[in-house]
Parts: sequence; structure tokens; C-alpha cells
Amino acid sequence: MLSASVDIRVRYEETDKMGVVYHSNYFIWFEVARVALLDELGCPYSELEKDGFFLPVLKCEASFKLPAVFDDRLKITVRIEKLPVARIEASYVVKRGDILLATGSTQHAFVSVEGRVVRPPDSFLEIAKQYFSD
Repeated sequence: MLSASVDIRVRYEETDKMGVVYHSNYFIWFEVARVALLDELGCPYSELEKDGFFLPVLKCEASFKLPAVFDDRLKITVRIEKLPVARIEASYVVKRGDILLATGSTQHAFVSVEGRVVRPPDSFLEIAKQYFSD
């Protein structure tokens, strides 16, 4: 399994009139965690793009348990539990300390510059395979 976590401090601009984090910000935080995961793997997203690979979002969802508010310190954790073949399925947990605030998931495909679905680059697969048991 691949996993990474990032710490986020909720900014005032991320809240709505009710004083809670506006829902679309969670998807931005999910992206921050995904990019951190790729960095930690040694396969930065910027390098994937330079090599002609892109990871567009095919599907995304979130479920909100409790609200986050201005100045909260949050931890966003991303997990990839299956070795990616052409698609990556990621799950997310957003917590304030030990309190679960939200969960989510995204699905991505590796695509070429031309927009065709392709297999992940060998360099990515070699690194990722180290984190999955047979």
C-alpha cells in the first residue's frame, strides 16, 4: 500500500458564510496529499508530465462527518491500496487530531499527451511495486 499525509491549516478564505470549510476545498487538499505521495515515492508529478504522462481525475467523491473551521490544523492522509495498472484509485481521510471530519476517494487514469489511456511508466511501476505484497 502507498500512503502519505500532509498537514493543512485552514485559511479564512477556505470557509463559507456559515464559518465552515467550503466543500470544494477538500478536493484541493486531496490533490495536495496526492502530489506529496508522488514526491515521497520519488516520482514527482512534474516529472511524470515532462515524460508525457498525465493523471486526470475520472471520478471524485467526499463524505463529510463533521465541519472543519478557520484555523483548524488538519491531517489529510491518502492511500493507494492496489497497484496501479492504468488507473489509480486513491482514498482519503481528513482528521483534526483524532477526530474524523471527512473521507473521500478519487480515480485517475494515466494518459498520454494525446489523451489516450496508457500504462504507467516503468519507472513509476518499479517503485510502486516495492510497496505492494504479492
